[in-house]
Amino acid sequence: MVVTAADEERLLPHERHLLILDHARNRSRVEVSALAEELDVTSETIRRDLAALERRGLLRRVHGGAVHIERLGYEPSVTARREQRTAEKSRIGRAARDLLPDGGAILVDAGTTTMELVRALPADLALTVVTNSLQAASFLAELPRIELLLLGGRIRDVTGAAVGAWTRSALANLRVDVAFMGTNGMTPDMGLTTPDQSEAEVKAAMVAAAARVVCLVDHSKVGLSQLCRFASLDVVDVIVTDSGLEQDLADELAAAGPEVIRA
Repeated sequence: MVVTAADEERLLPHERHLLILDHARNRSRVEVSALAEELDVTSETIRRDLAALERRGLLRRVHGGAVHIERLGYEPSVTARREQRTAEKSRIGRAARDLLPDGGAILVDAGTTTMELVRALPADLALTVVTNSLQAASFLAELPRIELLLLGGRIRDVTGAAVGAWTRSALANLRVDVAFMGTNGMTPDMGLTTPDQSEAEVKAAMVAAAARVVCLVDHSKVGLSQLCRFASLDVVDVIVTDSGLEQDLADELAAAGPEVIRA
């Protein structure tokens, strides 16, 4: 589609800015290409709009788009996250199933995307599973051949994850074949990040307890950086994401070390 200067005048700049901010509040992020198509303007126009909104302290630009400033450090509940990008998370979970070891033990991090791996486990699978997720433990307890080890600790009501000194102490004495990790943010420079310090400390202990690390993350989290870093990309073996991740960003992540699978 060829967009003329007349097309770009359909909305005044401040009107576009209001629409962009509204979308950013209601979505985990806004993307340049989608906004350009929706507002019928060029990508260059959208980038100028995002730059103007960032200068006003209303948005933070990330790779391929932007996030509303209120979203930074905001951690939605498990219930809210469960309703977001369900199809993508389901594909990620099924793709991650192919990375399960033949027997042995795995560690499953708390999160709605890692939960999709749990849902995808074969009913007859013989495996030891360690988790700090109440939701995952409840599901796994029904699988007859799973040996389930539930990590203790303080339960965060936002994520349903066990955190704290008890959790980290138990992890310090474990060695699993694969840790399947979730994350709230991922960038090539910062690696894996999450808003809460106590959860970041447990995630770091999980990574340290694993011979192999697989990160399950939908494309909306890539390009975001949260408060607390728990792993750099060079300790991650595989990233499993969805096809919504742009190829150039997938290549940038892969250049930092991990294999990138787009389901």
